[in-house]
Amino acid sequence: MSKFIYGIGAVYFNAALIGYIEKNSWDWGGTKPESVDVEAEQVPDAPVLTLLTKNGSISPTFNLIQLDYENLHTVQGGTLVGTEGAYTGWKAPTDLVQLSGEWTIEFVSGQTMTIPNGTILANLGGKLTLTEVSKLECQLKVNKPADGGSPYEINDTVEG
Repeated sequence: MSKFIYGIGAVYFNAALIGYIEKNSWDWGGTKPESVDVEAEQVPDAPVLTLLTKNGSISPTFNLIQLDYENLHTVQGGTLVGTEGAYTGWKAPTDLVQLSGEWTIEFVSGQTMTIPNGTILANLGGKLTLTEVSKLECQLKVNKPADGGSPYEINDTVEG
């Protein structure tokens, strides 16, 4: 096992590979742990106790730059146009769509992160120029799994 975690090898949503992630766009986001200090009148220089009130969390943001029709559909919902394997278009959803499920991130360093219950928020962004590509600006909200387990885990990648 590597003592470092680095590099995105692949990102999957409900077992579907979602394509290329823009270089340097992945940010873990989230929040730091929260606590409350308990103060005593008799101890003026430091708290006498610190109570943890909330664990830290992650909420990754990233830009998906491989915008084939299947990837647009996978992270935004909507409707694919054409036949499977030979789609000719994609239509944005007309209703409110919440896409949730299992996420797997394979790191180049040899580990895999599993998020059992992640909700993706995505919108078309970037600039439309001849020097850069359009992208889906994504935020992954890490939710508590239905079974009450850990919100995410990191393990050595199992080759299979």
